[in-house]
Amino acid sequence: MSALTYFLGSGPTASPLGLRIALFFAALFLAYGVVVPYFPVWLDARGLDPLQISTVVSAPLFIRLLVTPSMGLLADRLGNYRLVIMALAWVALGLVVALGFASGYGAILILGVAFLLANGTMLPLIETIAVRGVRTEGLDYGRMRLWGSITFIVANVVGGLAIEALGGGSALWLILFSATLTVAAAHALRPPDPAARLEAAPARVHWRASSPARLLGSRLFILFLIAMGCTHGAHATFYTFGALHWQAQGLPAAWVGVLWAIGVMAEVVLFAFSAPVVRRFGPAQLIVAGAGASVVRWGAMAFDPPLAVLIPLQVLHALTYGAAHLGAILFITRAVPHMGMGSAQAFYATIAAGLMLGIVGLISGALFETLGGAVFVVPTLVAAVGCGAGVMLLRGWDGQPLWGDDGAARSTANPTAPVPAG
Repeated sequence: MSALTYFLGSGPTASPLGLRIALFFAALFLAYGVVVPYFPVWLDARGLDPLQISTVVSAPLFIRLLVTPSMGLLADRLGNYRLVIMALAWVALGLVVALGFASGYGAILILGVAFLLANGTMLPLIETIAVRGVRTEGLDYGRMRLWGSITFIVANVVGGLAIEALGGGSALWLILFSATLTVAAAHALRPPDPAARLEAAPARVHWRASSPARLLGSRLFILFLIAMGCTHGAHATFYTFGALHWQAQGLPAAWVGVLWAIGVMAEVVLFAFSAPVVRRFGPAQLIVAGAGASVVRWGAMAFDPPLAVLIPLQVLHALTYGAAHLGAILFITRAVPHMGMGSAQAFYATIAAGLMLGIVGLISGALFETLGGAVFVVPTLVAAVGCGAGVMLLRGWDGQPLWGDDGAARSTANPTAPVPAG
């Protein structure tokens, strides 16, 4: 059995759809593997100060409150997520080229924010395609998603070596290369079936009219958003200033890349063996595990630990991101009825990967010069709130859909009733 066949799984999981989704994850996360740790380094090389860097990185996370749901609605109205992804991939590529010619904070701010928006908005759209594949064709989400984690590692290591040898300005060339591959992978996605688009049209109208209200009216879904928003949002300090702070501590850029790779490798292992993990632990349990590990990870980071401690802390990324994200995808798959799935993905991406990341990132940017590594107290407190919300979700959700096919909300009025693990 080849490695590709194993990691994608047998049967439906190794279908052409699964292969194409895995290919797009691989291309997109190759870009993320450079953008997340090294785009701030490139901004620093262009002369931006820490507050300006955090503004460029954080502003798109607030603007996503409008952009991400709008792109989801557009893709749903068109019945063609592939078309919207292709358009965003081309826009992102054009903006990277423009950044190469930009000078001055104002131009970099406008182009950088637009690029991060285009690049980031593709993820919830491909996640929606992947979750639908899980439901309709029995695909294994973890084994598709891990290819993105693998290329993220490659980008971390290669990016660190390139920056060590060529300087922070080389990061943009790596981003340009990965953005080009993302365009190619977007074109390789499977076009939607015309007949299926026509059949889904009535459902799309019904979804737009009612699903967002039902989700936002659900106490359990709000707890889910708080838990995931705080757990993912707590990563903002690390994403923005992790590489810069490690360099300030004296770690060479190559070791910075290795540390990032260690974290994502732990995530890869989790995704590779996600099937037995999912059989043993329910979505809410995974969310709580991720939030609890976040409290430990960021709390320890606040004390500027040495390299020997940073390595095991990076291994915790398997929980702080991997387990939490896997739990979120499973929660949406199991708890949200089909017509609300796209809306749930949009809310999850907007709050967890948008608003909270932006808030924590800006706070960290304002405090970083004063506090240094102690700024990791901020994500520690945020993660603690997420852990509390996750525990409440675990105690309150019985593992069933939030409402039935007839649209009636399910009752959760008896908090003392026995609750299955999940």
